[in-house]
Amino acid sequence: MTTMARTSTGLAYPDRFYAAASYAGLDGSLNSNNNDVSSRFSNEVALILHALYQQATIGPCDVPKPSSWNPVEQSKWKSWQQLGNMATTEAMRLFVKILEEEDPGWYSRASNFVLEPTIDVQMNTISAENGSLVQTQDKDVISEGLGSVVIYDTWISPPITGQHPKARYQHGAAVVQEKMYIYGGNHNGRYLGDLHVLDFRSWTWSKVGTKSVESPSPVNISPCAGHSLIPWGNKLLSIAGHMKDPSETIQVKAFDLQTGTWSMLKTYGKAPVSRGGQSVNLVGNTLVMFGGQGANGTLLNDLYILDLENMTWDEVDVVGVAPSPRSDHAAAVHAERYLLVFGGSSHATFFNDLHVLDLQTMEWAKPAQLGELPTPRAGHAGVTIGENWFIAGGGDNKSGVSKTVVLNMSSFVWSVVTSVEGTVPLASEGLSLVVGSLKGDDILVSFGGYNGRYNSEVNILNPSCKLNLQSNSTEAPSAVHNATNPTRDLRSEFEIGQGKIREIVMDNVDPKPTVSECEKTNERIIATLKVEKQELESSLSEEKLQSLQLKQQLLEAETRNAELYKELQSVRGQLGTEQSRCFKLEVELAELRQKLQTMETLEKELELLQRQKAASEQAALNAKQRQGSGGVWGWLAGNPPEYTAIDDNA
Repeated sequence: MTTMARTSTGLAYPDRFYAAASYAGLDGSLNSNNNDVSSRFSNEVALILHALYQQATIGPCDVPKPSSWNPVEQSKWKSWQQLGNMATTEAMRLFVKILEEEDPGWYSRASNFVLEPTIDVQMNTISAENGSLVQTQDKDVISEGLGSVVIYDTWISPPITGQHPKARYQHGAAVVQEKMYIYGGNHNGRYLGDLHVLDFRSWTWSKVGTKSVESPSPVNISPCAGHSLIPWGNKLLSIAGHMKDPSETIQVKAFDLQTGTWSMLKTYGKAPVSRGGQSVNLVGNTLVMFGGQGANGTLLNDLYILDLENMTWDEVDVVGVAPSPRSDHAAAVHAERYLLVFGGSSHATFFNDLHVLDLQTMEWAKPAQLGELPTPRAGHAGVTIGENWFIAGGGDNKSGVSKTVVLNMSSFVWSVVTSVEGTVPLASEGLSLVVGSLKGDDILVSFGGYNGRYNSEVNILNPSCKLNLQSNSTEAPSAVHNATNPTRDLRSEFEIGQGKIREIVMDNVDPKPTVSECEKTNERIIATLKVEKQELESSLSEEKLQSLQLKQQLLEAETRNAELYKELQSVRGQLGTEQSRCFKLEVELAELRQKLQTMETLEKELELLQRQKAASEQAALNAKQRQGSGGVWGWLAGNPPEYTAIDDNA
C-alpha cells in the first residue's frame, strides 16, 4: 500500500544521538535534568547510558579513578572504563538503541524540543494480515533516503530505478560488493538465462551484458531454474538447476564479474546426478550440497562436497538419521561447523522439521525446536545474520506463508519477525532472500517469487534482533558488605558486535528506589519463572504420560513376545518330533528298498531256473522221442530196444 505522509526525515547521526542524550538528561541542557536518568531507568540501564554517553562525547576513559568514598562516581568510572576502545559511532548507535528499547516513544516526545527537518515521503508498506495499514511508530525510524522511511521488522518496497528484470521465481541471487545479482529462474514454464544486478547504493537495476569466451568449442550456457548462485571471489558460481535438456551430472558454471564472461568449470571425482531444488552452502573453500529433485523426478537426500581448490566432488557417508528425501528446502551454516536444513517437500508432503549436520563428525541430529514452530512449507528462502537465521516466503501449494520467522541457531528457538497478507510477493514460493546494506545496517532483501502470479518486486526489512543484548543481575557476594552499605552491586554483560561491555557495577546510595525497583524486577522474574515452571511442568506431565504409554506398550510387547516365544518353542518341539518320525520313515523306506532289490534279484534267479528247467524238460522230451523212433526201426532190423531188456531184468 502506498501513502503520502508528512514525516520527519529521521535525524542522522550524530544529531540523533544528541537528541537522545538530551531527552535522557545527559547533555546538561535546560530541558534536561541530571536526575532523570536514575529516575526513568533501572540502575543498570542508567549506568550503561552514562558510560556510552561519556564514550561517545569524550572517548575512552583516561581520567583517574575516583576515591572510594564516592561509590556512585566510582561505579560510573568503572563502567566507562569497561568500554575500552569502543568507537564513538558505535557508542552513539548503542546509546540510541538502548533508549529505544527502554522508552519506545522517546522520539515523539523528544520532538517537542528537538528541531528537525520534515519532508513529504512516499511510504510503501506491507499491510498486516488483518488488512490494516502498518502503523509506523517513531521508534522504528532509523534512516532517511530512498524517498521512503525504513522501519524495523516491517517489509517495505523501496523506490527503485532502472530496467527491472522479468518477473520470475526459482532464480538464483547473490550479493557481491553491495550489489545483488539475479540469474535465471522460471517464468510461465520457460527457463531464463539472463543476469541482472541491483546496486544497493543507488537502488538501480541494470542488465549485465555477457560476452562469449573465444575458444575452439564454444560454451553452451543453458537457461535454468531451481539452481544455486554462490559468490566466490570475483566470480558467481551457478550450481545444478532444472534445464530443458538436462545433463546426466551436475553442471558448475562460473560468471567472471571482471570480464563479463560465462564458463563451464570442469570437475573431478564422482559428480552428483543432475537436479534442481537442492541447497548449496559455502563453507570455507568447499560447497556443501544436500538433496533436491533429480531430472527424472526422483527426490534425493544425498550429501556432496565440492572442493573449490581442486574442483573435486566427494559423496559423504554420514551417520545418524538423515532428513527424508526432499527439494525446495532451506539450509544454513552456523559457526562454520553445523549445517541446518529446514522444511522442503516431497511429492505429496510438506515439511517443517529441522535437521542439523555436524560437518566435523558428519553426523545428523534432529534437535527439539522451541518457540512458535513454523508451518510446513517449501520454496522458502533464508539468510543468516550472526546466529539468527531469517526465513521468508514458501507455501504448500494451497497458500503462501505470510509470516517471516527467525531461528536462533544456538538455542533453536523460533520467533515471528512480522506477518504480511497472503497475496503479496513476500508470501510467495521460489523467492530469493539476501543480506544487503543500508546506511551501515544489515537488511533483508527479497526479490521475485510466485503466488498465483509471477513477481519482480524488491522488498526490504531491517530486523531489530540483529543486536543481542543480554543482562544478568546478581546480589553482592558479601552479606557483611550489604549490611554495612545500603547499596547493591549489579553485574551486566552486553555483547555488541565486536565490542563488549563486561562487569558493569553500579552502587545506588538511595535505598528506597533500589528496593522498589528490585521488588518490581523480582516480581517480573518470579512471574516469568512461574510461567516457565508451568510450561515445564506441563511438558513434564506430557513426557511422563508419553513415557507411561511407552512403558505400557513395551509391557504389552514383552508379553506378546513371551507368548510368541512359547509358541515358537512348541512349534520347535513339534518340528523335532516330526523330524524324528521322518527319520524313522526314511530308515524303513531304505530297508524296504533293500528288500525290494533282494526280491528283484530272487525273481531274476527264479526266472533263470525256470528257464533252465524248461530247457531240461524239453531236452528230455526230445531224447525220449528220439529213443522211441530208434526202437521201432531197430526191432524191424532185429535189434530189440534197450528198455525191453530193462523190463526183462526187472
